[in-house]
Amino acid sequence: MTSTSSEQRPFKETDLGTLAVLAWSGEHPEEEKDMPFLLAYSLGDAEGGPETTAEAMRTVLDEAGLPIGGPLLDGARNPSLPVSLLVEGDQAVVTMPHLNAQCVVPPEWLAAVKQRGHAYFLATTRAWPEAKPGEPVAEDSLREFAAAEETLLNATHCLLPARSLR
Repeated sequence: MTSTSSEQRPFKETDLGTLAVLAWSGEHPEEEKDMPFLLAYSLGDAEGGPETTAEAMRTVLDEAGLPIGGPLLDGARNPSLPVSLLVEGDQAVVTMPHLNAQCVVPPEWLAAVKQRGHAYFLATTRAWPEAKPGEPVAEDSLREFAAAEETLLNATHCLLPARSLR
């Protein structure tokens, strides 16, 4: 008798590899004001490579109840959303199960989040080894990665209300 059950590796946080969050702002196609964006991704540098990090990120998103590929979740309308955004000074901190990441945000991102009250957050299972934390990312490279169908279809999409310490 043969067993056909597929075995899934138990989740280990180290399987996520190096995680990074990148902030930028850009024009919203239907509005005249900028949208602040945050992109969470792995460098794909865990033992086992990008396939391992993609599986680990997929597990994190699934366990949090965050759909991959859509729909857009609105944190203001869904207070039980397991993702939050704290903006303090020039820092953005994203917190969700298994992940707590912060990044320095540019002044134009801060202005956009202040105007809108929220940021568009994507957490993708697609690895981006070229975009190392603390190193500048060329605008063309960011546009190419963030707008790629492979990135967007393998990401959760959320509008996160910006909270601050007051």
